[in-house]
Amino acid sequence: MVDVRAPLAVLRSVRDLPEFRRLLELRLVSQFGDGLFAAGLAGAILFNPERQATPLAIAGAFAVLFLPYSLLGPFAGALLDRWDRRLVLVGANTGRLLVALIVAALLFARVGDLPILVAALVVNGFTRFVSSGLSAALPHVVPRDRVVAMNSVATATGSISAFLGAFSMVLPRWAFGAGDVGGGAIILIVEIPVLIALWLAWRFPPHMLGPDDTKRAIHGSVAYAVATGWIHGARTVATEPTVAATLAGLAAHRMAFGINSLLMLVIVRHSDTQEVAGFGTAVLFGAATGTGALLAAAVMPVAVARWGRYATANGSLAAAALIQLAGFGLQVPMMMACGFLLGIAGQVVKLCADNAMQLDVDDALRGHVFAVQDSLFWITFILAITMSALVIPVDGQQPGLVLVGSGVYLLGLAAHATLGRRRRPAG
Repeated sequence: MVDVRAPLAVLRSVRDLPEFRRLLELRLVSQFGDGLFAAGLAGAILFNPERQATPLAIAGAFAVLFLPYSLLGPFAGALLDRWDRRLVLVGANTGRLLVALIVAALLFARVGDLPILVAALVVNGFTRFVSSGLSAALPHVVPRDRVVAMNSVATATGSISAFLGAFSMVLPRWAFGAGDVGGGAIILIVEIPVLIALWLAWRFPPHMLGPDDTKRAIHGSVAYAVATGWIHGARTVATEPTVAATLAGLAAHRMAFGINSLLMLVIVRHSDTQEVAGFGTAVLFGAATGTGALLAAAVMPVAVARWGRYATANGSLAAAALIQLAGFGLQVPMMMACGFLLGIAGQVVKLCADNAMQLDVDDALRGHVFAVQDSLFWITFILAITMSALVIPVDGQQPGLVLVGSGVYLLGLAAHATLGRRRRPAG
């Protein structure tokens, strides 16, 4: 068994798992493209001198980008448990490749925000299909006793890759400009990592990534499987206490993160030059949160080995409620520090949720549940950012929202502590 307290031992074990290493390569390239696309789109829409974005417009942009697929995702997620996941990854990456070209063309044509956001929504849908597929496939290339450690390795390296992708857009933004043409050029560059991801997905042997045809597999037509995707996913969550508990905690974190993200975006747009300093400050906030999430990948396996998943998630949510309060003054440096620490706490909860789904859910239903998690991940974020946009002033100075975020974390802690104590139903 891997000694999770020895990072070198974990890294050495990666060499002993060649198929996991191939899956990791696919994740790295895919998330690099995700980071580059997200940063390029944010620069083109939110920090573009040719376009304006009020708090409600920012919330609307997030809603258009993420809400439709979040509602439909669990239906589509049924396909991850129906079709060869290798082919699903190939198809999703092909879709990303083609629709990203449309996004670039719309930016070059200087059309309004809505057509660009709708096309980007489709790209994000394919991207999240890839993300869920990679997570659902991991237990097929890793022994059960190494899933916790290897999932942390995959998450950590994926986070680094996404950050590098986002950061890499700075140079082309400087070279091509902060306007629509510069945004279109950056989206075209996204085609390179997506094309590589498509090739890496194609290299896997058929059926290596699942799904398994177990006794809990959903049979019948594809239409039936898709139509009942939400039902089977939600039912599985409800009957697996560890999954229900960690998803409740994750939902609380995403709501608090939505509040904090809107506060930071509005504050920096109001106080800095949006093309340069404001965008840079927003990138630094994202980097601080991402660095915290990266460190969580090292913290979480050690904490789980010592205290277990239940206590680790409870402790993370309690710590997050206290950290959130430190940002009450809405000073940007303190908010950066809080973002870093909340990145650690929130990612620990996210990793606990991943492990619950990878270890406690039958493979024939794992894609369903990861799709439900993805929907919950974004629906709660959009709900929080939209409700906050209704009360936040133009300068972003609304410290009461920080208190609301702390209260949300406490509610998440209560839900996790209660649900996590339930026993799994017999059968």
